Amino acid sequence: MPSTAFMINGFDDSNFSGVERATQDLIKQRQRLLGPCYKLFYENPVHFDRAEGVYLYDKKGNRYLDVYNNVPVVGHCHPRVVEAIARQASTLNTHTRYLTDGVLAYAESLLATYPKELGHVMFTCTGSEANDLAMRIARFHTKGSGFVVTRFAYHGITQATAEISPTLGANEPIGRDIRTVVAPDAYRQGGGNVEDLFAASVERAIEDMRRHGIKFAGLIVDTCFSSDGLQLTPKGFLQKAVDVVHDAGGLFIADEVQPGFARLGDSMWGFQRHGVVPDLVTMGKPMGNGLPIAGVVTQPHLVEAFGNAVRYFNTFGGNSVCIAAAQTVLDVIKDENILENSREVGAYLIDSLRGATESVEIVGDVRGAGLFVGVEFVTDRASKKANGVPALRLVNALRERRVLISASGPGSNVLKIRPPLPFKKEHVDEFMAVFREVLPTVL
Repeated sequence: MPSTAFMINGFDDSNFSGVERATQDLIKQRQRLLGPCYKLFYENPVHFDRAEGVYLYDKKGNRYLDVYNNVPVVGHCHPRVVEAIARQASTLNTHTRYLTDGVLAYAESLLATYPKELGHVMFTCTGSEANDLAMRIARFHTKGSGFVVTRFAYHGITQATAEISPTLGANEPIGRDIRTVVAPDAYRQGGGNVEDLFAASVERAIEDMRRHGIKFAGLIVDTCFSSDGLQLTPKGFLQKAVDVVHDAGGLFIADEVQPGFARLGDSMWGFQRHGVVPDLVTMGKPMGNGLPIAGVVTQPHLVEAFGNAVRYFNTFGGNSVCIAAAQTVLDVIKDENILENSREVGAYLIDSLRGATESVEIVGDVRGAGLFVGVEFVTDRASKKANGVPALRLVNALRERRVLISASGPGSNVLKIRPPLPFKKEHVDEFMAVFREVLPTVL
């Protein structure tokens, strides 16, 4: 039977008897073969067979609207990406220790989307590896070990990144050289206070490190604070905190695994909303539309000494097939006006959700940017106390109507709405029709 270790929107084995027999059999087989670490979503897990665009299909051919998955950033099984993968796999697939054209062309294309100060890219297979590598570079450069992260952050599953990922739970201890701070929260703090409060909390964390003899290395944040419940406003609230970091001799690492690649609508990268230039930027899952490619973009001076002193190599990072997929993702983002679509359709989605929840007392806030939207459930609007029960009920009620979303935040109370980026207004209408229908059932 599956483990009951907590995961937001995770399947709980107490619901085992409530799912159909075929699903029970698959869960038992999965547990027998994969063990307890692998988690499933939803009270009633879904068995998918294929996908296309913004839809997934189960074994019976039923269609599910995907309003959650950011990995297929340009849509499930995009034909141009599929063709690029097949063509490259039939031609050449090798690592970065040989000279090949594709990896250089892609590096040129990718770096062109960044500020000029960021001039090198190093490839990995996963976002966890990318964050791990960025931490290594920061520690080498600063000769420090201490990092500041937000209190419910998620940055990966390697040893180093698990130690900066409080959202993994109490049984995965935070590193002794790590300090956590409360994430920015304009809903509770007021938009005018967010920048100062966050900068002050980072400064206190750095000072606490000093008192304990820990040399500060850097601040790493997901630039839309998605695990912390999606915090995006006001624009620019990271600026003072980044200044504090630099004044203390540390580096700022922008984790763009979730906000990057045009998701937020007004910029290619989340850090650009804040008018800052990171020292290092990490990318992950969406980079190759699901293939294992990720990376670290750096200011060149940071890797000069690191590259000469430390041996770094990644056999599969930047392999020819994944590079072909990643190049095509960038091409599709440009050719299909994905950034503009994120902005326009995202605004329509936010307006639709606000209209549908305006009179619902336990919905305290609807916030977002582009096609990344959060709907926060509270006990009441006066107290603003997190209320995860109706949020998770709604997530599962939507799943039963074949619409997929999830939840986030320390209270599991913020709906996490994050569809593939080819999402159109007609898909918003499809989602909202079901949302309006099921919302009264969870109140």
